[in-house]
Amino acid sequence: METLQITWFVLWAVLWAVYFMLDGFVLGIGFLSGVLGKTDTDKRVLINSVGPVWDGNEVWLITAGVATFAAFPTTYALMFSYLYLALLLLLFSLIVRGVSFEFRGKVDSLAWRKGWDTAIVVSSFLPALLFGVAFGNIFKGLPMDASGHHGGLLSLLNPYGILTGLLFVCLFAVHGALYTSVKTVGELSSRAFNLAKLLWIPLLLVAVIFLGYTAYATKLYDNYLATPALFLIPGIAVLALVMVQAQMVWNKPLRAFAASCVTILFVVFTGVTGLFPNLIPSSLDPAYNLTIYNSSSSQYTLTIMMVVALIFVPIVIAYKIWVYRIFKAPVTEQDVLENHEAY
Repeated sequence: METLQITWFVLWAVLWAVYFMLDGFVLGIGFLSGVLGKTDTDKRVLINSVGPVWDGNEVWLITAGVATFAAFPTTYALMFSYLYLALLLLLFSLIVRGVSFEFRGKVDSLAWRKGWDTAIVVSSFLPALLFGVAFGNIFKGLPMDASGHHGGLLSLLNPYGILTGLLFVCLFAVHGALYTSVKTVGELSSRAFNLAKLLWIPLLLVAVIFLGYTAYATKLYDNYLATPALFLIPGIAVLALVMVQAQMVWNKPLRAFAASCVTILFVVFTGVTGLFPNLIPSSLDPAYNLTIYNSSSSQYTLTIMMVVALIFVPIVIAYKIWVYRIFKAPVTEQDVLENHEAY
């Protein structure tokens, strides 16, 4: 039973990390579109650069949510109860973002397009920030005891939660700018690459502050101090972040984007490794921590889920690889101008 619980904790971490790696560049492109998209054609190119993949990336979010629900139902129930308003705002933002992509080009009106352009920026920025705030509060621990959760939406906007939100925003901004530099050509690609170089500096600053403040605001480093070999995980995250800058200096946008992918993966792994075996720690009393042991499903349920995961997760991975290979060519202005079905 314990092996299954640990295995599902690892899978849960991987699902969230892969989701942030994949949807992170879509969110980044979304809230940077107002800066990168100088013309209507630029904005269409930006949207079409993620058009074939953005909704498929959402599958990983759904899978992470379903895995939480099925493997750790108590955590799922209490998390959606305690963080209801924040998660509802997050859900509405993701809905608006998808609708904005689809509806922007449906009416030939400048005011119509500008309205949806604003919606894309806002509905991309909010999830990036809110995901960071949510995970920051989970890393910090929620004020919960036998009486439930003692807090509300505003209590989540504490210094550490906001700092983690800013870290996610900065990560996704660099990630999105690098993806744009790879998936577009000409002036738009150059503009995105230069923006990524500029944004890396505040990302580094926020990351350094985050690592330092984490030691003060959370207990994430306890696992690392108990098992020093685990410091390899944040070490890889730091090295990957440095490699992002190095590859940009060497004018290698694709390699910089790959390094950005590794950075996001290992930033998430760093936080989740520090949480183990907790899923949501209590900041009031460790006796009320929600762990993989006191909130998991039965052994039978976890076993059935493992069989299903072993069958379908490789299929999803193969499908995603196929999609990215099919649409690997950069999107050009000519593509969107000639294709009336483009976004």
